[in-house]
Amino acid sequence: MTAFASANGSSGAVSWAWEIRSVNGRGLDVRVRLAEGFDGLEAVARKQIAAICKRGTITVGLRMKRTSAARVAQLNPEGLERALEAARIATHEAKVEVAPLNIAAILALPGVFGTVEAETDPLGAVIEPVKQDFETALAAFAQARGAEGAALAELLKQQIDQIDGLCRQAGDVLDGRRDHVAETMRMNLARVLGTTDAVDEQRLEQELAVLAVKADVSEELDRLQAHVAAARDLLAQDGPIGRKFDFLTQEFNREANTLCSKANYTDLTGIGLDLKAVIDQMREQVQNVE
Repeated sequence: MTAFASANGSSGAVSWAWEIRSVNGRGLDVRVRLAEGFDGLEAVARKQIAAICKRGTITVGLRMKRTSAARVAQLNPEGLERALEAARIATHEAKVEVAPLNIAAILALPGVFGTVEAETDPLGAVIEPVKQDFETALAAFAQARGAEGAALAELLKQQIDQIDGLCRQAGDVLDGRRDHVAETMRMNLARVLGTTDAVDEQRLEQELAVLAVKADVSEELDRLQAHVAAARDLLAQDGPIGRKFDFLTQEFNREANTLCSKANYTDLTGIGLDLKAVIDQMREQVQNVE
């Protein structure tokens, strides 16, 4: 089942963004990609994803970014010592009276005094708000999957109703099919024997009975109706039903194939092909079901 959700946050000089997305999959495959230093959250993410998802390929990502770096003033003792030593040497070598040392000028010399980035611990400082934002993203993700699931359930109900209606149509044309098969066999026998007067009605009835048993589709229609009832029961259940529904669509398809192969009647063949089309559409949608 496809879905997407995200959540953003920031604290001090650090900002982050969670993304959770899913696509169809036969089983549950959780892929977690986290920013460096946050590997400890992978187990948490996997556990919470598995608690609400049973099927699909789900990707969880966390991106981190420093928005700015705090800077602090810092004196370089070694640089200061070198500057003072240079001033003493210059004063001694000058052989004349010189002005007192200007501290501000010495501090302004390269390497004596400056600013550096403050040491920070982004993991320790933001771990809790990052976890909270993951839970926010996960709740939105679950809501998105739920909304898609509701729409998908409605579509599957419509397709099941179509299958039910086509099965009823197939039952309505069976009498016409029986008369058609009987007339076709009568004409074929007459063609073989060369005259309709020579047709043995008793033998014809026997052959028709044998043919009727071989071409009977009532069992297929009964099983299709049973599958319709089973599909409706599955949709009414809470919890994962995707695998069971996938198997059921295979059974739908098997009965529809048999119906088409036995049809031998244009009207019934047309209904069988319509059944196969709807079942194929339903099978594609079932791949999205949790």
